[in-house]
Amino acid sequence: MAASFPAVGETGSVGNERAAKAGVAPLRAGQGASFWLRRLHSLSGIVPVGAFLIEHILISNSAALNGPTAYAHQVRFLASLPLVPILELFGVWLPILFHAGYGFYIWYRGETNLLSYPWSGNWMYTAQRWTGGIAFAYVAFHTYTLRFSLGLVSASWHFAYGLWLFCAKWGLVSGEKAQKRLLVACLGFFVVMSGVGLGSLYTMRVRYDQQPVDAVGATQIEDARPSVDE
Repeated sequence: MAASFPAVGETGSVGNERAAKAGVAPLRAGQGASFWLRRLHSLSGIVPVGAFLIEHILISNSAALNGPTAYAHQVRFLASLPLVPILELFGVWLPILFHAGYGFYIWYRGETNLLSYPWSGNWMYTAQRWTGGIAFAYVAFHTYTLRFSLGLVSASWHFAYGLWLFCAKWGLVSGEKAQKRLLVACLGFFVVMSGVGLGSLYTMRVRYDQQPVDAVGATQIEDARPSVDE
């Protein structure tokens, strides 16, 4: 039996009530080039952009929790990798620009339906769009100056919920119970990433002036420390 959605032009509480009872139409994956662009957009959010975010927050920045010397050595190690400019261009900046650009296009083409379907899934999906915009502004600001906490939390949420969307979209997790368990795990991952990231910022901002650093890492510390209030 076909679902009964409100007729075109039907507005007000009656239309919203009928829409809510009928349910949400299934998401369309697109056709032709749109299908592959959406798949590539989804994949780029996990590899390499998501992988870079994990390394940046949970590995490099978390080294600051062990003191300025440990953080300086981590910065020096990354700077010593071969072909760093090429790795950054093709492994970070171009994928981020594609993911952000096509993400803004999807956002622009979409229509908000929170008033008709005020369910948790829609709120999380809407937060996914907004945190993506904040995260993009954060990356630009971070590149030009350094870092601030709101952008870190937004980037963590965007990746954590995007990981759930990726697994659901690519059919890696099927079934309502399995998807709910994965969603809980992804939300827990968001809490871990945000906690580690904010802890790293706190350490670099509050504790670095009280901790010694060896001469080898002093320059890297000055180049990498935050300069903007949270």
